[in-house]
Amino acid sequence: MGMSLAFHIVFAAIGISLPVLMVISEALYLRTGRPVFLELAKRWSRGAAILFAVGAVSGTVLSFELGLLWPGFHGKSGAIIGMPFSLEGFAFFMEAIFLGLYLMGWKRLSPLVHWFCGVLVILGGVASGIFVVTANAWMNTPAGFKIVDGKITDIDPIAAMLNPAAAHEVLHMTLAAFIATGFAVAAILRFSFYAIAEMLFIATHWASRSRSPASVLPCKLISGDFSARSVARLQPAKLAAMEALYQTQTGAPWRLGGIPDDQSRTTRYALDIRAASVFW
Repeated sequence: MGMSLAFHIVFAAIGISLPVLMVISEALYLRTGRPVFLELAKRWSRGAAILFAVGAVSGTVLSFELGLLWPGFHGKSGAIIGMPFSLEGFAFFMEAIFLGLYLMGWKRLSPLVHWFCGVLVILGGVASGIFVVTANAWMNTPAGFKIVDGKITDIDPIAAMLNPAAAHEVLHMTLAAFIATGFAVAAILRFSFYAIAEMLFIATHWASRSRSPASVLPCKLISGDFSARSVARLQPAKLAAMEALYQTQTGAPWRLGGIPDDQSRTTRYALDIRAASVFW
């Protein structure tokens, strides 16, 4: 299942953010009438369609694995976190339907309606990712239920979906999808000789309006700090494990590398960098 997740997350991230580039390109075409933007929108729409199909298949594999490999867990937690999975299904079909209309409607729909179908593809993809991440967040900070005499009672699906870890996980993952896909697309087009002339124009246009993937990085830094502080507050033991620290301490070092040794409760060969030494 770890391999399935590692494979699927690539296509999930692309499915969230690649349609944004597609819709922006078409919007620029509608505004300026330049054929370069129409060509880019069509190229990205074809790529989005292929990658969406692969992501849908790999996601189906994961849904089967959840039931086959974790039947006991789902038997008890299904009533609690079933709602975000159901809503993810609605968002997925919304994305699929409007992506189909977008791909087949270049000459069948009015330009504005066609562009709006692309906007709905974005909303469906982002919503789909958000709902899945809230379910993952619940596994980190369970909420929305009580256990009485060993039985789960007083289930509140809304409270379960809006659990304490949901905000920082949703924010960080959504930004990560946009940044990763933005730089991946830029890297691919950087080495496409046919696209150089197109990208010279569109890169200038984007840079003048600060729409490059790098413009999202400050938000990513803030969300990363928000996530780290939330983990320190909600799951201090997990944060210690992430940083290979066996003892709680004030002003913990930034630990690079190393091999954790549970017997001696130390991390061998690690390079510890203290905050004081960084800012000295």
